Amino acid sequence: MAHILIADDDELIAEMAADALLAAGHACGWVTDGTKVLDLLRWRRPDLLLLDQDMPGLTGKQVLRELRGSEQHYDLPVVMFTAITGAYDEQSALYGGAQGYIRKPFLDKFLVRTVELVLAAREGRPGHRDLREALGYGVRETNAVRRTI
Repeated sequence: MAHILIADDDELIAEMAADALLAAGHACGWVTDGTKVLDLLRWRRPDLLLLDQDMPGLTGKQVLRELRGSEQHYDLPVVMFTAITGAYDEQSALYGGAQGYIRKPFLDKFLVRTVELVLAAREGRPGHRDLREALGYGVRETNAVRRTI
């Protein structure tokens, strides 16, 4: 069972996605904008983020960019979830660091399968590694780098 956060400004779509994922045995919650995603991540890290690409205010692309630039969430698995249907948008999301891309409207089986494939790719890896550890820096090396900056 994975803990999945859904971010979508359309509550009906978010509820449909949550129902499909709950039926597959996952725990889900949802928020309706990008700012709430970042607020929620300050106190709880999900196993996967299902992120609407085009939300008002802070968009999914902006949230993804923020996550990939963060020491704490650079490795959080993200599946972009959008009604935008251009090949460029899909490439842009994947290039920006998303591990998957789902177009709306979606089939429940496709949503669940995509989520499970992304989760399976991380199986056996630690839930999160500190960025300095992942890059091979020790505490002394990190402090030395800070002094030189």
